[in-house]
Amino acid sequence: MGPRHPRGGARDRRCSSGDEIRHDRAWLRAVGALPPGSMSTFFKALEQAEHEQALRDQAPLAELVSEPRPATTEAVPSRALPASLEPRSEVFNSVDEHLVSLLAPTSFEAEQYRALRYLIEQLHKSTDLSTLAVSSPTVADGKTTTAINLAGALAQAPDARVLLIDFDLREAALARQLGLDTDTGPGLVEAILDPNLTLDAVAHAHPHLNLSVLTAGRLPSAPYEVLKSPRVGELLAEARRRYDYIVLDTPPLVPVPDCRIIARWVDGFLVVVSAHRTPRELLEEALSVTEPAKVLGLVFNGDDRRRSRGHSYASRRRPDKNRGSWQSRLFSSTTHGRRTTSDD
Repeated sequence: MGPRHPRGGARDRRCSSGDEIRHDRAWLRAVGALPPGSMSTFFKALEQAEHEQALRDQAPLAELVSEPRPATTEAVPSRALPASLEPRSEVFNSVDEHLVSLLAPTSFEAEQYRALRYLIEQLHKSTDLSTLAVSSPTVADGKTTTAINLAGALAQAPDARVLLIDFDLREAALARQLGLDTDTGPGLVEAILDPNLTLDAVAHAHPHLNLSVLTAGRLPSAPYEVLKSPRVGELLAEARRRYDYIVLDTPPLVPVPDCRIIARWVDGFLVVVSAHRTPRELLEEALSVTEPAKVLGLVFNGDDRRRSRGHSYASRRRPDKNRGSWQSRLFSSTTHGRRTTSDD
């Protein structure tokens, strides 16, 4: 099935020294918005990740190597997959290998983004959340990878209308990671500067995915001034009318003030942290410049947990609807076998 146009039709890979939080694989943990005084919850999670990494570093090599298992000879009949879950390796030859939601949608790794998708879908139903910004304390934490994987997971619903926008007007990476041609026409910057450019003129349905993409366009010399334009609000208001989910890849929170402008137009932020690598003080600063009620959660990259802790279907931790409101719930899971962040 071809990608859905928002109206229903089809259209044709650094961080400073100090107290650091190392980056190997990915542990995704979403933490609901917390009341004032609950900042320690975030840092307890970081301390736990650091402690577990230290224990693993001390473990003998033999404990870290899996024992060989006999080969299985009995053939298991395969079942046909829905079109949205078919492997994409041949189609996306130029796509960044960390985009598991697109390249390997049935993998264990992609399932973790579907868990994140579940949380967002519940918020969409209960609070009408639709415009979601993905940021990080600093560069190279994995925000672009997370934004694309989340959008890809949301777009697996056949009736979902999803728009992915590159709002990082300083280091735009979305088009590169998706393997898209950046010279195909105007992007977000052009649409902000030219009120005659509609959303239809700059957002394009992906040829192989059930989502639309709006690239950054030509990067301006003064991104802050461009983002201050009232035109940003107009474009996002139009996007709200036409899409169920708008996922924004935004600049990092600490080095530049751009997200403080963007915040007025979004329903919430996901903050991506590189566990064992991102300086803790940068995370604290990032959260301090973000409206607490809009911090939907943290996404940790880099916790090298054992796959066996969460790989089996029976033992995988799931959101529990009986555990209270989404603000008090946690979910955590592990992505294995690859780094899930590239440059951004």
